[in-house]
Amino acid sequence: MELKDFSLNDVVEMKKAHPCGTNRWRIIRMGMDIRIKCEGCSHSVLIPRKEFARKIKKILVKHEE
Repeated sequence: MELKDFSLNDVVEMKKAHPCGTNRWRIIRMGMDIRIKCEGCSHSVLIPRKEFARKIKKILVKHEE
């Protein structure tokens, strides 16, 4: 399994699009669970890290430190 290196404030693309039609999500909280916020409608979702790592497709914008 490919290990993806994601961090806080990265913009990622998930495998499935959000019902609003956007597929861009911003990581706004990291820990055991990861909270992501939809870039289209600002809806936020909290999902377990393991599930997030499985559902992420690619990192679109890497946050600069």
